[in-house]
Amino acid sequence: MADVPIVLDGGTGFLKVGYAGQNFPEHQFPSIVGRPILRTEEQAGDIVVKDIMCGEEAAAARSMLQISYPMENGIVKKWDDMQHLWNYTFYDKLKIDPAGRKILLTEPPMNPLKNREQMAEVMLEGYNFGGVYVAIQAVLALYAQGLSSGVVVDSGDGVTHIIPVYESTVLNHHIKRLDVAGRDVTRNLIALLLRRGYALNRTADFETVRQIKEKLCYVSYDLELDKKLSEDTTVLVESYTLPDGRVIRVGSERFEAAECLFQPHLVDVDQPGMAELLFNTIQGTDVDIRSSLYKAVVLSGGSSMYPGLPSRLEKELKQLWLTRVLGGNPERLNKFKVRIEDPPRRRHMVFLGGAVLANLIADKEDMWVSKQEWQEQGARALAKLGPRTVKFQFPSVLGIDLPLILLASPPLAIQTLNPSCLACVDMTIFINVQQLRGV
Repeated sequence: MADVPIVLDGGTGFLKVGYAGQNFPEHQFPSIVGRPILRTEEQAGDIVVKDIMCGEEAAAARSMLQISYPMENGIVKKWDDMQHLWNYTFYDKLKIDPAGRKILLTEPPMNPLKNREQMAEVMLEGYNFGGVYVAIQAVLALYAQGLSSGVVVDSGDGVTHIIPVYESTVLNHHIKRLDVAGRDVTRNLIALLLRRGYALNRTADFETVRQIKEKLCYVSYDLELDKKLSEDTTVLVESYTLPDGRVIRVGSERFEAAECLFQPHLVDVDQPGMAELLFNTIQGTDVDIRSSLYKAVVLSGGSSMYPGLPSRLEKELKQLWLTRVLGGNPERLNKFKVRIEDPPRRRHMVFLGGAVLANLIADKEDMWVSKQEWQEQGARALAKLGPRTVKFQFPSVLGIDLPLILLASPPLAIQTLNPSCLACVDMTIFINVQQLRGV
């Protein structure tokens, strides 16, 4: 494994890390750093409370810690804490020496250039990695789904992005960002439970409420019906046992918490909701490609996992099409085709796409920003990565699109797709079809 590139998908809520060619991350843990509230030697169960604790350790002892989140809305805000988290990743979890190795990093769309440069600098100079590649998270999700055209709705813990891609080209000027995601849903659920009368601490109980959210919350398909059910019956009520033994009953909060994704004003964010933003994004593209984009809406990220979200998204898209395009005439609505792709592995879609890409370019030295290039050119060396993405041309091989070959059986793909089949020309990767016909 010493020569296999590392894939690091750093999200606002969770960090996922593993190796090129893997189907799932080697490790996944909360993107948190904790420091003791009381500077005394304490122990939380089997865990000794240290001066600085990260990831799973910090989550386990969070009642004794002041918790810090190094990332906000997908962007690193606290670099010292982020470096503690990376130390934990490389030395405690992977147990590797980064010197001389390659690493593929992910970044959100519209990531500030300075942020990208500092991330590369820390990896190349701080950890002595031999090569760095930076890819956009949502584009990796599209590659993982085996598509070259579509719209990625990537909703994580800190931010939601809507990114249209046509024939493997990112339409950068149509990318939309919604500053409502999983963390906002958790905060909204805390507020709703406080309103019901439960005593919760917004900081100390944050992780507990996040777990309640993941277990009980869903997106309502028919908001009025669910409201009526919650008022007139107890059919929606579920019980949850808190760590201290208290039992709370969660009713209408189950669907009200995630409603902020579609109505951001509920959490004081003045933006259109997820469905309207998606509709505006596609309608803003050229009329010739809109149809293909509507037929390939790909959900990605942990906050896309709520039951009911795909069907609600489809319903609202059709309603927006009916009112804004058809002028309220339902007779032509059956001609409007929309498909929401909600793969079961979408929580790990970005990592999977990164693992496939890192495996393809592992031996293509000119695809990576090397430490030598960084020392000679500084931040200018990142320009070789192109406009935040690599344009892929996936030919049809034996009647099957190449990404589907990659994902049909990833272990087989890793063995049979020899990186020597790749030729890099003008930052476009072409696959040698003749060599693949023998696969």
